[in-house]
Amino acid sequence: MHMIIDAHTHVFSSKIIAERDYYCSNDACFADLYSNRKAKIFTVDELIKAMDESEISCSAILNIGWVNHEMCVINNDYILEAIARYPDRLIGFCSIQPRERDRAVKELERCLKSGIAGIGELRPDIQDYDLNDELLSPIIELLTNKNAILFLHASEPVGHHYSGKGNMTPGVLYNFITRNTNLKIILAHFGGGLPFYELMPEVQKMFCNVYYDTAAAPFLYSTQIYKVIENINGCAKLMFGSDWPLLDQRRVIKHIQSAGLDREKEENIFFRNAIKIFDLKGRI
Repeated sequence: MHMIIDAHTHVFSSKIIAERDYYCSNDACFADLYSNRKAKIFTVDELIKAMDESEISCSAILNIGWVNHEMCVINNDYILEAIARYPDRLIGFCSIQPRERDRAVKELERCLKSGIAGIGELRPDIQDYDLNDELLSPIIELLTNKNAILFLHASEPVGHHYSGKGNMTPGVLYNFITRNTNLKIILAHFGGGLPFYELMPEVQKMFCNVYYDTAAAPFLYSTQIYKVIENINGCAKLMFGSDWPLLDQRRVIKHIQSAGLDREKEENIFFRNAIKIFDLKGRI
């Protein structure tokens, strides 16, 4: 394997980790994800160590859908510090609370000027607004003008419940995507099943700027999913994402490798698509 790029990880500052109970009591999204003490939460230095152990060249670190603006800013600052410390190893995404309107736009502008690749993961379901609300218009315009990425959590409309699943299901996402076809979008967790609908020619046409990651794959699908997606679009839009530290990166790597894809398709998933989507050519 030439290299591996992980499109989906999460990190938090040592302060947030040390004061975990406080943040759980003050932010609904953080509580949904981390109130269970079994949920792992680590710093960027621990991510770098895990990347070295898994032989991963570069990782995208995502923020979460904080409900409170101040929480967005605090962890955005930590992610900005992280990508400044490890510029060749990390790609950063920021969080905003769109209900803050002007403050949200200014925070996005600040982060983009400092090297952030886009917003991620946006969580309208828990941040208390509709994905099609007009308050997102200036944010979408800014992302589009800067060729930045919107990274959206996605969830399956069927199957088992899990912490953080939410209701960002294919129907909700489809309506948003078809109204914003010029926006570069990455959907986590195989888009909640949206890739399957790209078998419909009109959907495939509208989804020209939509990509997917494999975050938490072993928890969601059998390895057959990769062959299914290969038959739909040749794995040209799918990126390896682990959702670390929820899952060890090596476990998701093995999940993909056990699918029996040819070398070209594996390389698409492990690094070629990410280089294209994150505009990493010449950087790594």
